[in-house]
Formats: sequence, C-alpha cells, structure tokens
Amino acid sequence: MPTPLRIASVNVNGIRAAFRGGMGIWLAATQPDILALQEVRAETEHLTTLLGDEWDVLHDPASAKGRAGVAIASRRAATVHRVTFGPDSFDSAGRWLEADYDVDGTLVTVVSAYVHSGEAGTPKQEEKQRFLDVFARRLPLLEAHNPRAVVMGDFNVAHRILDIRNWRGNRTHSGFLPEERAWLDRIIGAEGVAEYNAGGGLGWVDLGRRFAGEVDGPYTWWSNRGRAFDNDTGWRIDYQLASPALAASAVGYRVDRAPSHAERWSDHAPVVVDYAV
Repeated sequence: MPTPLRIASVNVNGIRAAFRGGMGIWLAATQPDILALQEVRAETEHLTTLLGDEWDVLHDPASAKGRAGVAIASRRAATVHRVTFGPDSFDSAGRWLEADYDVDGTLVTVVSAYVHSGEAGTPKQEEKQRFLDVFARRLPLLEAHNPRAVVMGDFNVAHRILDIRNWRGNRTHSGFLPEERAWLDRIIGAEGVAEYNAGGGLGWVDLGRRFAGEVDGPYTWWSNRGRAFDNDTGWRIDYQLASPALAASAVGYRVDRAPSHAERWSDHAPVVVDYAV
C-alpha cells in the first residue's frame, strides 16, 4: 500500500506571533508529516522550542535579522538539504530551502520558498524578478535531481483572474503584473492552452488549481486592511507546485481558511496536500 504523506505549507508572518495566536492548535489537529514555513522571522531555537522535540527542523534565516526566513519541519530527518541556488553572487538567504526525505524507500524532495513582495517600477521589483528567473531555472535541475519534488510557499504572485478577487484594480500592482503571471506560464503553461497545468511550460502542476477547478480562489492571503477577510477579498499566492511524478500521487488538497477573522493566526492560510507515495 502507498504511504500516506501529508505536506503542509504556510507563511506564518512571524512564528512566535503565530503560536501565540493559535497555530499550535491547528498543527495538532492537522498532523502534517512535513511542514514548510515562510516568513519565520525568528531564531532556530525559537522554532525548535515552539515545535517540540518530535520535529526535525531545518531553518535558513534571512541575511537581515528579523525578516523573511524559511524552514522545513518533518517527522523524519532529511537525508540532505541545500540552502543556495542560482549564481554565487545571488542572495537567497531566508527565501529558498531544499530538503530530501526518504519516505519508506521513496525519495521526496521538498522546497520551502518565499518570494519577495516587490513594488512595481522600483528596484524591489527588479530584485523580485531576478529571484523568479532563478527560481524557474532551478526547477528542471530539481526534477533531474529527483523526479518526485514539490516547491511550495508564498510566491507573491497570483497567476489568473481566478486567483485574485480584485483583479481589475491590481493589474499594475506587484503580484499581478503581466511579467509575473508570464513567469507562472513558463512553469505550468498559459491559461487557454490545452497543456495548461497538464504538461505545459516546464510541466509542473499547480495542485491548487488542479483540485479546485475553474472557480474563484480558494484564496490564501487577505489584506489586514478593511474587511478583506470577512468579504473574502483575497489572493491565491501560496502554492504547492509538484513535479509530474509527485503530482500523480496527490489525493487531496485543501486551504485551511480560519473560521473567522478573530481566529486567524496569520494573514495567510495553510495549504495542505495529501500524497500517496
């Protein structure tokens, strides 16, 4: 029988604040085997203390203390992990963490990624685009390393109008710029093309769209301004992109949206996928 493997990913917007807000309750109820975290904004000892001894924790903090930071926690120890990608001059600290896991004889590679937020027409956007380009170039190498791989996290890009409620008002804003959306076209194929999310682009699969179908959302991030969460005026910017071999084993997908604004412990919702590897 295939081994059930539950992988969850979430931008915690500060791990200590998330646990104060109730993340531990969600974690105990969800019981993921592997947990990818973004925007940790803490030291490694904070992570290990909060998560507990049952987790093997890998953490790559950002160059600037108190910002960004990615981590992967697992019930089993990684066989190997990597924290750099791209040219030697490229600073990926706190934004890209790869790890290989032996799941009962099957190697599964997972990546926790946190893409820059960007700002249209500024150097921040140029930095974001450089990161996205290196990200796309890394994917074929990742799949060559291991055909069963998943890259997950906060990509800060909504691909289609289905992925953002207020798409008309955000066409010139970072996160929904044409060049950012074209970046995801490169990876999973373009909307309207027969091979979209089924072998298009680099062949990777957006599991959120595969399981949800052609519907609005489900969104994964809501602004803290106004009543965005209550009105579900959100963005789908958190993904699990799986290689074809791993995507074929995905048997369940969900976004754990909080029941109410008061019960949120992050401005993002976790993305949870079950794989039968």
